[in-house]
Amino acid sequence: MAHIIPFRGTLYDPATVGDVRKVVAPPYDIIDAAMQQSLHDRHPQNVIRLELGFEQAGDGPSSNKYTRAAAALRDWLRSGALHRDTQPAIYYHTIEYLPPYSPPGSATRLLKGFLATVELEEFGTGKIYPHENTRAAAKTDRLNLLEACRSNLSPIFSLYSDPTGSILTWLEQATASDKPRIDFRDDVGFRQRLWAVTNSVVLEKVVDAMKSAPLFIADGHHRYETALNYRRARRQQAGPGTQRTLQSYDSVMMLFAGLEDKGLTVLPTHRVLTTPLPAVATLKQTLAETFEIVPFPFQPATEERVRTQFLEALRTRGQSAPVFGLAVRDEPAYYLLELRGSHRPTSATSPRDRLDVSILQQQIINKFCPTTKEQEAIWYTKDDHEALNWVLGKTGTAALLLNATKVSEVQAVASAGERMPHKSTYFFPKPLTGLVMNVMEE
Repeated sequence: MAHIIPFRGTLYDPATVGDVRKVVAPPYDIIDAAMQQSLHDRHPQNVIRLELGFEQAGDGPSSNKYTRAAAALRDWLRSGALHRDTQPAIYYHTIEYLPPYSPPGSATRLLKGFLATVELEEFGTGKIYPHENTRAAAKTDRLNLLEACRSNLSPIFSLYSDPTGSILTWLEQATASDKPRIDFRDDVGFRQRLWAVTNSVVLEKVVDAMKSAPLFIADGHHRYETALNYRRARRQQAGPGTQRTLQSYDSVMMLFAGLEDKGLTVLPTHRVLTTPLPAVATLKQTLAETFEIVPFPFQPATEERVRTQFLEALRTRGQSAPVFGLAVRDEPAYYLLELRGSHRPTSATSPRDRLDVSILQQQIINKFCPTTKEQEAIWYTKDDHEALNWVLGKTGTAALLLNATKVSEVQAVASAGERMPHKSTYFFPKPLTGLVMNVMEE
């Protein structure tokens, strides 16, 4: 069962640090070098100094970005910049946002969720399911940080099913008359609000309701696997004969959102090839064996209008069949690639192999980028127009556009014990780092 554990969160104290907006940060894996420097310069206690510090000349085992993060965390706790709550809580969290690439005048969405810790489970042994593969280098970095700071600085993002919305209703009722602990608009205009729920009756109801709920990791696979590795190491240090009681390192902080939440957005991740391709005629001949090809030719004066038609057709036709968009360098046309009926997955096909992203990988990527080197040269973007512009601007040799993976497909793959290909999903919005932290008791 999924064992949810209320915890004593560690939060910034506005009386000490000032505007909380200036000390939080996006998740580390979407921060580039320029943003890292900007966040570092923004505030002397911005969480980036913990989550993603700079390497320095002369760094070694005893002095490095991880030890500096640990020292800063201890100092901020002593100074009162960070304050640990006195009571265990579940933190109700909402994000009001505009989905990326929304047309002008679009309505905002509201993602609702809650933050708590959850007892770690080895994959395949309980009710916590991954859906994507991970890479070793990222896990090594995160483990070094966890060992130094002994804290979860940012939450893993997971999904659970609650068709009736009972859990969020209880949390909303518990906070209805309370002023949010945190309420601000972040750098991109999203409204971030957070309440602490400490009522023991409500906490017990949430914990009990979540016992039967499978959890599907939406984002943070590296951090979850890192937490498992950290737990194994700590248990090994404790020795095999140690009495087993639940320790702080046996759990990890998560943001839980409902699978049914209409405020949840899933974006596709498009592929842009950068390595040489065969001539267009040969390319189309090869693709025609598997796909029905629908051209959208254009001239410079009509490209914008045709692009809009092409993207609308991609979304519409993709509702009922695997359909991909294709743009090729120096080719004055966009193409829809609709998988022919004889090649479509059947009910006997595994959930993973039924995914559009898996079909794209097997039927297109592997054919035209057969080597590891060629596949590592692929660029990724969530923006339709950026992908197409990279090709029009001759940066890429071809763009392959996908429709977004459905949440139900993620659930099916994870429940079957399978993993999606790399860069299969992009859940949005991502929770900020630094709103609440889980500093482990030792």
